[in-house]
Order: sequence, then structure tokens, then C-alpha cells
Amino acid sequence: MLIAIFLFISLAISVVYAAFTGFVLWKLVLLFIFSYIAVNIVYILVCSACALKVDKKKPLDKPNKASRFALNAMASFIDDYLGVSAAVIGKEKLPKDTRFLLVCNHRAAADPLIIFELLKEYELSFIAKNSLEKMPLLWRIAHGAGCLSINRENDREALKTIITAANYLKNDICSIGVFPEGTRERNGQLLPFHAGSFKIAQRAGVPLVVASITGSENIKNNAPFHRTKPVLNIISVFPADEVKAKSTAELSEYAKNLIDSDIKERESI
Repeated sequence: MLIAIFLFISLAISVVYAAFTGFVLWKLVLLFIFSYIAVNIVYILVCSACALKVDKKKPLDKPNKASRFALNAMASFIDDYLGVSAAVIGKEKLPKDTRFLLVCNHRAAADPLIIFELLKEYELSFIAKNSLEKMPLLWRIAHGAGCLSINRENDREALKTIITAANYLKNDICSIGVFPEGTRERNGQLLPFHAGSFKIAQRAGVPLVVASITGSENIKNNAPFHRTKPVLNIISVFPADEVKAKSTAELSEYAKNLIDSDIKERESI
């Protein structure tokens, strides 16, 4: 959709130029190309400006609406250029009156962006590997919207991230998404889950949403010329009291089994 809008704006600029200066084909082609590039740059700069005041080292104390807008806008921008046409199933199951922790399998680097766009009204933010901090522009926007980085090589630092995520949920700053595998699947098989991820829901006293994503692994082969149609399936939602009644190991194993069964069922169709 964004690409179509950018193309339309560039075409409109070229038509207006031709109306006032006369039709010269090579000039119109160059103007159209430069206009298209300029529109893209302006879009990125506007998104970046929304997060200029974000301190990447400090947790949020309240929702940052400007960064949230920029994150959703950048997710749409990147998804469009990757040729992603994603769909969500079971969205009606999501809690509407409380924050929640969403756990999902992880198949492609674009998974968070896909889920951001599909669930934008739920103000979801992800916990990501600290390597994302090496992308300063995107990370400033993401951090301003509530995303957190985690250092899985340092237990003390990882615990700080879990506590911060739980506080975000309790303080109604955002809902939290996490990939319990900790990294992307390479062969289509679920990797072991990190049970510590489920402590977030227990500490915050919020529901646990179990979801699966399929099809996103095809983006790397399809982009940018062929469309990819990933599907996010909201499998089940566990109330907060049920989450607290189980151990993190039990929650981890149960969520993994649900996701594994769902993926196998969908890929067998």
C-alpha cells in the first residue's frame, strides 16, 4: 500500500511539472525517479524525528505515542518493501481490557515487524537480542515504543530486562511479545524454549497469549519481487490466575507443544 501511495505522489509531482513546463519525456522520468526517492527519504526522516528525544538507555515511565506511531509506520514501510501480505487468525481471542504477554515461534528476522503491523491496536512491543542495538535508527524508534533488548549471555542483565518488561505490563505502557526460542529456527523445527521468558507474565499478573507464525521464512527467497503471505495464528489465551498457578517450566513446555502441534497441522494442509 505504501509503495502505491509513494508512486502516486511521485506521478502527481511529475504531472504537475509537465503541466507548467511542457512535456519532455526524459525530464519527467528523472523527476519521477527523484521524487520517488525523496518521498521515501522524507517518510523515514519523519519516523526518525518522532523518536529524537528517546533516551536509549532509560526504561519508559509512560507510553510514548510518537514512537509508537513511528514504529507502526516503519513496520508497514519495511513489510511493504519485503512484499509481505500477512494475515492473522483468532484475533478475537486477544484480551481487550488488559495488557498481555505474547509468546510465538520465530522463523524470520521480519517476524516482529509483521506482528507489529497485524496487532498495531494492541500496542505490542518485543524483547529482542541486544544485537538490534547496532541498528541505531530502528532501535531508537523501537525502544521509544517499549521494545527491550536482552543479553542472554549475562543472567543478571537478562533478569533486569525481564523485570523491566513486567513493569511495562503492570504500568500499562505496552503489551510484551517474546520469542522463547531466543533465536530463529533454521530448519523449520522448534528450538528449545527459555522458560525464563514466562516469568514476565507471572511477575506482572497478566494473561499469556500463545501464537504461531508460519510462512515468514519464505520472505528471504521471495523478496522483493514476489509476495509472501505469512499467517499469525492466536492459538490460545491463558488467564492470569492460571499462569500464576503453573511453574515457568510447565508453561514453557505447554506453550511449545501447542505451537508445535499448530505448525504441523497448518503445514500439512
